[in-house]
Amino acid sequence: MRDIARNLALWAGLVTVLALALGHDKPLNVLGLFIVSGLAVGSLYALGGIGLVVLYRATGVLNLAAGAIGAVAVMVAWQLVQWGVVAPLAWALGLAFGPILATAYGRGIAPRMAWREPVVKAVASLGFAFVLLGLVSFLWSDDPRKFELPTDKAAVVILGLRVTVTRLLVVAAAILLVIGISAALDRTRVGLQMRALANNRRLSSLIGIPITRVETLAWALSGLLFGFTGLMFGDLVRLEPAVITFLVIPCVAAAIAGRLQSLPDVLMGGLAMGVIESLLTLSDTFKSVRPIAPFVIAALVLLLMSRGRRLTFAGED
Repeated sequence: MRDIARNLALWAGLVTVLALALGHDKPLNVLGLFIVSGLAVGSLYALGGIGLVVLYRATGVLNLAAGAIGAVAVMVAWQLVQWGVVAPLAWALGLAFGPILATAYGRGIAPRMAWREPVVKAVASLGFAFVLLGLVSFLWSDDPRKFELPTDKAAVVILGLRVTVTRLLVVAAAILLVIGISAALDRTRVGLQMRALANNRRLSSLIGIPITRVETLAWALSGLLFGFTGLMFGDLVRLEPAVITFLVIPCVAAAIAGRLQSLPDVLMGGLAMGVIESLLTLSDTFKSVRPIAPFVIAALVLLLMSRGRRLTFAGED
């Protein structure tokens, strides 16, 4: 708890300093709009990062196909709506493609590389991402599209700012998922088994942990998170498969901020990265570096957090 409080203070201080530096000459309502927008996008970074961390902790795979899975989910949902399928059913079917695709890869391809180096596993998932992106590009042209949810039209006023319910929903989902998944990992039998797999796969197998079942659950859960992230990103930011596919980049940065271990740190890192990326838009000098901002921030914070520690992502491999 002490580490979480320290890291929260670190992120809050970094965001506050940047907001004062870049927005000192802007009206408060304008600055507030950028912060709210950044929190919504940062929540998406955090959601994707949570999926990456949950999967990595259970299987040792850093799934770089996360964004592509989300892109397929939102495109399927959009297409079903265009075909006249009732919207809630279309969203549910699109969302279902997340765990379906993730589990298909996790059970069909990933086991063949179970004992390979982490970089090999990551590169293989990147290949899967390009296959999905190519398939989506083949099925759908580059025509402009818009994916909408009913919550886009509902809004509440917070400190004089009109905030859509969709943005509030995304932020709330990220926070609740961190609380729920953290509690599940700490207090349930499946959570204990996932943590055992993360510590030592061979020993877990020897003591009778059902590795296949636990890993399948991890793949399905991460796929569900990727699908939900894709749907929300298509609504809040841009419905373009290539853009959503490369959403995985800031999601990886958020996961790195949590050292591929701590879900609260992933949440704080993702939210802060989204706000900082949004605030950089206020500066004519720094707005061009927005795409690399999440990784620069993650690298700096990771160096600060890991002082005096031995840090490795290689696990037992």
